[in-house]
Amino acid sequence: MKPFLLLGVRADDAAADNEYASFLAFAGLGERDLRRLRLEQRPLGEIDLLDWSGILLGGGPYNYTEPGPLKSPLQRRVEADLHGLLDQVVAADFPFLGACYGIGVLGSHQGAVVDRRYAEPVGCVSVTLTRHGRQDPLLAGLPGTFDAFVGHKEAISALPGHAVLLASSAACPVQAFRIGANVYATQFHPELDADGLCTRIDVYKHAGYFEPERAGELKALARRSDVSHPPAILRQFVRRYARHGPARPEPGPQAAVPAGR
Repeated sequence: MKPFLLLGVRADDAAADNEYASFLAFAGLGERDLRRLRLEQRPLGEIDLLDWSGILLGGGPYNYTEPGPLKSPLQRRVEADLHGLLDQVVAADFPFLGACYGIGVLGSHQGAVVDRRYAEPVGCVSVTLTRHGRQDPLLAGLPGTFDAFVGHKEAISALPGHAVLLASSAACPVQAFRIGANVYATQFHPELDADGLCTRIDVYKHAGYFEPERAGELKALARRSDVSHPPAILRQFVRRYARHGPARPEPGPQAAVPAGR
């Protein structure tokens, strides 16, 4: 099988490694079949889509709505790398799934309005599929309404006309959308379970997502939540898009760091 590529932007090793481990576990892939490239450590470089079954983009602390002068040179480079990649992905209608930060990346690339009107605090929300979402093959088998973990300072408030809205929540009108037939993004985290969310609460305790003194309360709430349906999206992504053919050679150590490091 040709491997899938996971792009990450988390500088903190604990959060980055937990994210990779979560994608591995919930997608049902081994490290050989899910290669990781941490964009905060190295430029994306040239990507030949034919080398891959599909591309996944995780979340992270960057915000597209941050004023340009306040963005670090690293963030601007990451955004430019991803914009160039999405030029290829959208033109080829290549399998892509972005989560949280990924919805802002794809939304911005496609002309959506990304602002801070529909931010959601860290926690569990009820996500409802639209009519198109209930009919979408990537979301097949999900109940019409399910719980998912979120935590974001910005969100999409308006989609361009060519995008297909797939899911919403009470406080955030765009929880998932699709471009073409194969390019997806979710505001919620399909890779997160309670343990993963607790790791991120610890890592981003002072990053402005919540009052630091609420960390213990939020972790307790996470452990009481029943968030079992979103990972099915990752499994379905792999089943739908896994392509057979020779895999590319193993990348260097910075591109695929084992989850246990």
